[in-house]
Amino acid sequence: MTRTVIESKTKTVTIGFDEPFCVIGERINPTGRKKLAAELEAGDFSTVEKDALEQVACGAMVLDVNSGAVFTNKMAEDPRYADNNFVEPMLMKQLVEKVQALVDVPLCIDSSVPGALENGLETAEGRPLLNSVTGEEERMELVLPLVKKYNVPVVAISNDDTGISEDPDVRFAVAKKIVERAADYGIPAHDIVVDPLVMPVGAMGSAGQQVFTLVRRLRDELGVNTTCGASNISFGLPHRHGINAAFLPMAICAGMTSAIMNPVRSVEMEAIRAANFLMNNDPNGGEWIRFSRVLDAVDGGESFVEASKAAQSAGGGRGGRRGGRRRAG
Repeated sequence: MTRTVIESKTKTVTIGFDEPFCVIGERINPTGRKKLAAELEAGDFSTVEKDALEQVACGAMVLDVNSGAVFTNKMAEDPRYADNNFVEPMLMKQLVEKVQALVDVPLCIDSSVPGALENGLETAEGRPLLNSVTGEEERMELVLPLVKKYNVPVVAISNDDTGISEDPDVRFAVAKKIVERAADYGIPAHDIVVDPLVMPVGAMGSAGQQVFTLVRRLRDELGVNTTCGASNISFGLPHRHGINAAFLPMAICAGMTSAIMNPVRSVEMEAIRAANFLMNNDPNGGEWIRFSRVLDAVDGGESFVEASKAAQSAGGGRGGRRGGRRRAG
């Protein structure tokens, strides 16, 4: 059975077909968040710290750390700041240091800049997930050596030099190419977590069906774990969280094993907790019972975040097995 192991300093998270669905918190990402980007430009990490604590309290098992910030004011002072290859490596190091000083969960190092990826890998404790490699030749040549060097798992996104195909067979073929190319570097399939690319259902009515079919093929034919940007399915639509909450259990039933998503949303987290129970990945419903107490508190007027924090404090946090940096040779 395929298992992808991710570690922080002392905790281990396993992504697998017979494991609880892995929630990867998406909030530490300045892309599209002007306020957060402005704070980071000013050296203010207060929102990052808040997001880290809240996401873990609400059930994130892994935290995505994305360094894709644009420092508009500093560009005017120093033209180097117009280059992400200059900005992101130093910012990634700062973000990883801030986050892992606050919470002990594995990290997902997320950037399009190879230098930022390597800085994140060098700074992260344990065995982080790398996000990401694509089927583009140049990207594979840059990222796969890092995956091998640091002996970490990697998210593989199913697009290549031709772009993102609307044909699910093409996206499967791209994923297969990445898995095969990774094998040439000695990277096993269990360390590849494929993102089959979720299209917005508002623009493509068959988007959900496509993903479910792709996930089944990726599981059955390539034996790989899968992930996605869960909110992509509802992009541009009203009442998005209801759509996300329906999509996630359906994807889980099809074999999806993780998602990069916002855990600070009770409706999506309720759907995932219920799906874990129904898929027999929550023995005796213990996690569902614990989560139901959070929902009871929310019904009583508490916010989901505050109720989750209270439950986390009462439970003393979630345990994990010890892990450490695993480097190749």
